[in-house]
Amino acid sequence: MRMKFLQAGVALAAMVAAAGTASAQGEFSGNVALTSDYVWRGVSQSGGDMAISGGFDYTNGMFYAGTWASSIDFDSGSDPNVELDFYGGLAGEFASGISWDVGLLYYTYPDSEDDDLDFLEIKGALGYSFDSGLSIGGEAYYDLDNENLYVAASAGYSLTDAFSVDGSVGNYQFDAGGDYTNWSLGGTYSAAGFDFDLRYWDTDIDGSDLADERVVFTIARSM
Repeated sequence: MRMKFLQAGVALAAMVAAAGTASAQGEFSGNVALTSDYVWRGVSQSGGDMAISGGFDYTNGMFYAGTWASSIDFDSGSDPNVELDFYGGLAGEFASGISWDVGLLYYTYPDSEDDDLDFLEIKGALGYSFDSGLSIGGEAYYDLDNENLYVAASAGYSLTDAFSVDGSVGNYQFDAGGDYTNWSLGGTYSAAGFDFDLRYWDTDIDGSDLADERVVFTIARSM
């Protein structure tokens, strides 16, 4: 349950670019974001309220690793307040220009009273950027602990060097049932070292305020 502010195609392209320019010693970077609602795979993880997040990344050639944390509010018996993620993998580009990314992600809730919330996913992703400014991507995540599968596709278009739009659609398949589909559409504007993202989210889940349609505004900065 985590928010990735940039969508799949954009995030994958950025990661591959970072890996390709890493020095022999590797490169470190950081990020911080403030969002009006932490939405992950179409469902709010912050109870519909604001959340603050941040993380650190390391890249060296094709290898990358990092950690990311966010404030959360599940409004449940375990009532965790923090999500802490760890991830790593390999990313690169084929001669055809198709980018690829394989890795592992471990999601933890260190202040939760319920240890069963933690889980591990394996990830695979492909993407391609056209000269026209259009980019497309697809990704799949398999939850090794609960045998759940999430697949998503995205497309984005860079209107200028500073402004881009993108959309995504994803499907979550649970081993215990309760599958659902989510989708998003938004735009990102970069200025003065900040990224400003305005995004519409919705799902086909009925009877849950946390999965209803919503518009989310996020301010992020890379360091």
